[in-house]
Amino acid sequence: MSAPTLSAPAALVGSFTPDVFAAHLASLPPSLPGWWVARKRAAYARFASLPMPTRTDEMWRFSSIGTLTLDGFTLDAAASVPLLPIGIPKAAQLVFANGRLVSRELLSSDLVARGVIVDTLQNALVHHDALVREHLLAQPPKLGSPKFAALHEAFLADGAFIYVPRDVQVALPIGVFSHAIGATSAVFPHTLVVLAENARATVIEYFGSDADTSAQFAAGANDLFAGHGAQLTYIGKQDWSHRALSIQSNSTVVRRDARVQSLNLHLGARQARHESLSRLAAPGAFSEMLALTVAEAGQEFDQRTLQIHEAPNTKSDLLYKNALRGTAKTIFSGLIVVDPDAQKTDAYQSNRNLMLSDEAEACSLPGLEIQANDVRCTHGATSSRIDPEQEFYLQSRGIAKEQADELLTFGFFEEVLARLIDHDLHEALRLLIQTKFKK
Repeated sequence: MSAPTLSAPAALVGSFTPDVFAAHLASLPPSLPGWWVARKRAAYARFASLPMPTRTDEMWRFSSIGTLTLDGFTLDAAASVPLLPIGIPKAAQLVFANGRLVSRELLSSDLVARGVIVDTLQNALVHHDALVREHLLAQPPKLGSPKFAALHEAFLADGAFIYVPRDVQVALPIGVFSHAIGATSAVFPHTLVVLAENARATVIEYFGSDADTSAQFAAGANDLFAGHGAQLTYIGKQDWSHRALSIQSNSTVVRRDARVQSLNLHLGARQARHESLSRLAAPGAFSEMLALTVAEAGQEFDQRTLQIHEAPNTKSDLLYKNALRGTAKTIFSGLIVVDPDAQKTDAYQSNRNLMLSDEAEACSLPGLEIQANDVRCTHGATSSRIDPEQEFYLQSRGIAKEQADELLTFGFFEEVLARLIDHDLHEALRLLIQTKFKK
């Protein structure tokens, strides 16, 4: 793997210079297929040529552009990994640190015999080339971050590959853990999930740092594919360092009569942008997009979503809830697109913000783009404070104001958590949110 012959202005590449990219390519196993290496080279060329976002970019409206940076980061090997969170039984798990697999728990022999695969992307590229080639980063970036998407593809070293064959159900969740280790580490986590016809699985993904004071950088992505009649539940918990910059892009494709439920819990990072695309690509497809955010101090959470209805009789339901404390800021910009042939579409989009501080700021931009005439589409956004009567009621029964506000915030979040069928997952996420409130 020779070095790319490419030069680029330092302002466009920051720490991710051609020399750093060449060293990254040299570190990869020689067994990787040529098409993947070629894609990575092309991705780096795009990254180096694309400009950084500016204040005039509509897809970055309200975002803090001045704090975006590509400088000061390194690609380090991981020395150690912190303890794993989300202590619930799992069917298998993969643990990555700085993009390298550091430990794993294997599937049962029964699931292996039935064709279930939980492996690294590097191994999947060699042993399951066709599947990976069809689904890996198959959806082009549509929500404003082509530069960061190209950076992710260029420097993606390894990630998780999960495949569940036709008619197979995995009862316990599959865990994927991605850690950033080191004060200036840059990481590029990726999870690819492919469910064949009538398959069923739950995937829990965790993003975390070794220290809450590390100025790290994360450019992650995942690809979720649900074949005809499949059912996929995806839980993502983001808890990077409070000094980290995070850009995450999630893409979901839902086929005929399939169902995908995704819930993203946002806790960490100083500035986190989360882009979520859901394609309802065949009749009967259903996508449920959920998110909970606990924003505090000077944190900024930027959420961009796109629900694309490409076929008739499809349904999507989006509910994003944010609780803001201190000088935190949240941004929600969501769009429902209904193609001309997507008659009988049922689409819903709601962003609700609970303001726990006079200094917090919540910006909401829900939108519709409907090209069919027989649809039901609604959207809305609200920002409100804790009801003083509810707060007074709790205080009158001896509950301090801080604890009363915490209880009311959990009541606000419960509408989202209650949609999880798995009781253990429900309780695990409640504990994670409580931990954030106790800090």
